[in-house]
Amino acid sequence: MTATDATRPGAGGKMSKRDQKTHERNVSRVQARVNVEQARSDFAATLNALEDKLNVPKQVSRASARTKVKLRRFASEQPAAAIAAAAGVAVAVGGVVWLIVRNATRS
Repeated sequence: MTATDATRPGAGGKMSKRDQKTHERNVSRVQARVNVEQARSDFAATLNALEDKLNVPKQVSRASARTKVKLRRFASEQPAAAIAAAAGVAVAVGGVVWLIVRNATRS
């Protein structure tokens, strides 16, 4: 008989049915606590992800940072195309401003 067998009730270290049920109940309680902690952790992670997704200023900041990186890469790889694109954007914005001013002065 080993030291662990000596702590178990019953002959030869075998648990009685009552002790086995108590052991199973305790194990299921421990497992329930583990499951609860896991569920809490998953829930917290889900809430954090939702908060991150729904935080509009944070999302705009990230998107603008990604766009800046892409534009800088584009400008360094194709400078002529970048200048042409910038000129096109300037013409489009100028045209929109001109239309707004023209409609405002006609009224």
